[in-house]
Amino acid sequence: MRTYLECIPCFFSQAIESGRLITGDEIVHKELIDDLAKLIPEFSLNSTPPEMAYHISKIVKARLGDRDLYKQIKEKSNKMALELYPRLKDKVEKSNDRLLMAVEIAIAGNVIDYGAKNSLDIDKEIKKLFQEGFYDEGRTIFDYEDFQKDLRDAKQVLYLGDNAGEIVFDRVLIEEFFKEKEVIYVVREKPIINDVVMKDAHDCGIDKIAKVISSGVESPGTILKYCSKDFIDIFNDAELIISKGQGNYEALSSARKGIYFLMRAKCPVIARHVGAAVGDIVLKKS
Repeated sequence: MRTYLECIPCFFSQAIESGRLITGDEIVHKELIDDLAKLIPEFSLNSTPPEMAYHISKIVKARLGDRDLYKQIKEKSNKMALELYPRLKDKVEKSNDRLLMAVEIAIAGNVIDYGAKNSLDIDKEIKKLFQEGFYDEGRTIFDYEDFQKDLRDAKQVLYLGDNAGEIVFDRVLIEEFFKEKEVIYVVREKPIINDVVMKDAHDCGIDKIAKVISSGVESPGTILKYCSKDFIDIFNDAELIISKGQGNYEALSSARKGIYFLMRAKCPVIARHVGAAVGDIVLKKS
């Protein structure tokens, strides 16, 4: 998916938010904006939004040092999601269609996304999930029957992770098929925003049900031209790919067939591109 003009204000918001996690000095925040403003004229609208986010991360690290800005936020997200895990499993156990409920739970977890919202009240978002339900949202694009069939036929599943905390919701879905399939779970190479890295996968027990690998890139989305050769080989050979979140959709929406995108449509640009409404839960086959 290419970048649209509406994406550009979000880039600046992301840079400011990252700066605020380190310092309250508005002079520093202004310097980050200035650095990004110099980059915008050179950035092609044919590039994907995660590519710009990748460069924003470089700008922030150049100014403020190479550190995991969202470390404490990610740890809190993982802790809260793990506390919810028994309730999530109970929902699956009591459902008439276990796989469908697990898919809806995995998508519901996609609310834990700082990249899309720039700031987030984790407690509030998770409480809303249980107050409003996991599956009452619109579902204009929901290719569940195709997903059910393709998952049944596949021997291997490549699962592209998205955010910390959300990874526990992914675990609930993977546990519905990992005993019959080889599952490979993909994380980011290095910390960026609140995206999942190797430590998050181990902290949340993904390593017990899947082989965990890195894509080789530190961007909020799987940008293939930056990924490692080892990952690209696995990606190209994968029978079935489950891709979580908007960043992965932005990076891979036209990459290849056989990808199922699971996400909440959180912004008008994504919703328009997918063909859904803002707030819809999406299960879209490429």
